[in-house]
Amino acid sequence: MNRYKKLGFLFGVLLVLTVVTIAAGKYKSHKEEIRESGRTIMEIAGDSVDMLSWDREGKTLTFNKSDEAWKYADDENFPVNAEKIADLLAPFQKLTAAFVIDNVKDYGQYGLEKPEGVIRIKAGDSSYEVKLGAFSKMDSQRYLSIGDGRVYLVKEDLLKKYSLELGDIIQNDTLPSLTEVSELTFSGTENYSVTREENSTKSYCADDVYFTEGKPLDTKAVKKYLDLIGSLKLTDYASYHVSEEELKTFGLEEPELTLTAVGKEKKETGKAKEKQLILHISRDPGELASAQKKAKEGEEVKVPGYIRAGDSRIVYRVSEDIVSALMAVSYDDLRHKEVLTAAFGDINQIDVSLDGNSYRLFTKGTGSRKEWHYKEGDKLEIEPLQKALTGLQAVSFTSEKPVEKEELGMTVHLDNKNRSEVSIRLYRYDGERCLAVINGESVSFVSRSSVISLVESVYAIVLKKD
Repeated sequence: MNRYKKLGFLFGVLLVLTVVTIAAGKYKSHKEEIRESGRTIMEIAGDSVDMLSWDREGKTLTFNKSDEAWKYADDENFPVNAEKIADLLAPFQKLTAAFVIDNVKDYGQYGLEKPEGVIRIKAGDSSYEVKLGAFSKMDSQRYLSIGDGRVYLVKEDLLKKYSLELGDIIQNDTLPSLTEVSELTFSGTENYSVTREENSTKSYCADDVYFTEGKPLDTKAVKKYLDLIGSLKLTDYASYHVSEEELKTFGLEEPELTLTAVGKEKKETGKAKEKQLILHISRDPGELASAQKKAKEGEEVKVPGYIRAGDSRIVYRVSEDIVSALMAVSYDDLRHKEVLTAAFGDINQIDVSLDGNSYRLFTKGTGSRKEWHYKEGDKLEIEPLQKALTGLQAVSFTSEKPVEKEELGMTVHLDNKNRSEVSIRLYRYDGERCLAVINGESVSFVSRSSVISLVESVYAIVLKKD
């Protein structure tokens, strides 16, 4: 390499080093403009705000306050959740910056030339605009500007807080949280009432407290239904100001089912007050008609539906499982599935008729000293028979009269003030089912396998002793 080329090469290296040094100096100078702050950059009293608006992902939501009530700018019929608006305004009551960058030359490097979101607030004669820029992963904070020539890093991510849809601002209906429901009424697909009666003489099952037309219902089934109502979350609105035409579309002009519950509302403090809850329920008419055409005879049809609370203007969507569960309120849905509803501990004697023979099982002693016997002699291991008897469950209900052979008969004697005995007769019906007749009334079909288990448990006792 000749001397001129060598000098040219060295000059080029020197030039590059100079540029790098200058750039580094500028970067260092720029870095020095970032300083810790802790200063309050905005203070806006929430109750002084009369307009809140924000842009995000090309959408704008604007809310105005008039006569102390918040309204959605695009539709004043929209029910605004004032607490949600207050929550959105809360950071601005005292917005503190963790870091401040002075003398900003390039807003683009902070994502503020094309901000990811913009919040606008008007309070009286004062207006504010907050631009939300990029997220600093190093500081886990977001850059923002308020139009004063500076850029700030703020701990609370306002973009995340304002990542809301219109539905997130709605004032949804709040259903009363009822306890000790005293009355439950159904109209529409079902038409009857359920009343709560403590210590009733209408049942020989001590747990029975719900009745319809004097007939006991399964307390567990009723409570499960009431728990379902109590757990409803009405959040997915189909219409926030339903019209008469929409009611027809949703099938709620004449609801499939209307339920009314009366009870005490839970209170953390003070005396609980009696409240009424009304729900109108319908399955989606269009989907229901289509599903019914495709369904096989006797097959349950499940489709999504809609709920309206009382005379609220809001209609909510509900899933097919929820609407099916809400509409499962027939007498058969809520009645006892057990053939014997009495507590086994109340039984003091069982008379059995089986294959033309009669057997008697009886007890001695009471309470923890209660023992079961067959004839006289050693006490019985009663658990297998108890499990088989209490496990007899209806697979479906019927009023058909028996025409086939009796498989097993039992007269259960009770130590119960409401009833002294219960007659259970189990008749052959087909290869899968037996017919259960309770106190002379046909009640239900039970699985043949469960009847065979009961027969075998009886034989295990009497054949062993005989």
